[in-house]
Amino acid sequence: MTTSVTLHDPIVPHPVPVAGAVAIDHLRKVFNLDGRELEVLRDISLDVPAGGFLAIVGASGCGKSTLLRIIAGLEQAEGGRVTLDGAPITGPGLDRGMVFQDHRLFPWLTVRENIALAFAATEVPRAEADRRVAEHLELVGLNGFGDAYPSQISGGMAQRAAIARALVNEPEVLLLDEPLGALDALTRVRLQKELERIWQAKGVTMILVTHDIDEAVFLADRIIVLEPRPGRIRRSIPVDLPHPRDRSLPAFVALRDDILAEFH
Repeated sequence: MTTSVTLHDPIVPHPVPVAGAVAIDHLRKVFNLDGRELEVLRDISLDVPAGGFLAIVGASGCGKSTLLRIIAGLEQAEGGRVTLDGAPITGPGLDRGMVFQDHRLFPWLTVRENIALAFAATEVPRAEADRRVAEHLELVGLNGFGDAYPSQISGGMAQRAAIARALVNEPEVLLLDEPLGALDALTRVRLQKELERIWQAKGVTMILVTHDIDEAVFLADRIIVLEPRPGRIRRSIPVDLPHPRDRSLPAFVALRDDILAEFH
């Protein structure tokens, strides 16, 4: 049975988005392994409105990252379709930015140069590119580190640079594939707060894949729980908690525990 999902409007005020609505309709994905088909995603249907924040959780192998890569245009589905503002997604585009678990910065380039790489295939004038890079260095809290090399900054700072690189072309949608998974617990909490602040400041649609239920509850408007192999939507859970969120509040703890119970 198909589950259709619509996110609630964000609880906190931020710039009113005019674009960035993602719609997924009866999506199916199959991989071919040694001559046999392995169904990874089955009949996924959901809507993410412009400016929404969706978190996708589920056991390893349930197709979370594959779903994100299809939205990014890095994978093609065998059935169904994905649209952005009504237009079919058929490949990568500047209207979507993506952040991976590994920051993927080039070690021989400075932080500033790594962020500016986002303009390599565009016709954005140099002065405008420089202005946007400076603006996004400030947005992610890396003022003063633009001329540093990746080896000279911490893992958390490198991931901030990766987020800046994904945002500098001003995409409508930011796709986050376990972006904080490799960080220590303290840095992870700090960057969760940074993601919350950036989302509020930019009004960009965010779709986050994470194994961290606490992280999903802290950030998202709605959480999708995927059933494992093939990935199907098991539950759609609205997160009606005001920002900034307090992890110690009973409502936060109850929601986190309710979702965790899905995995016992």
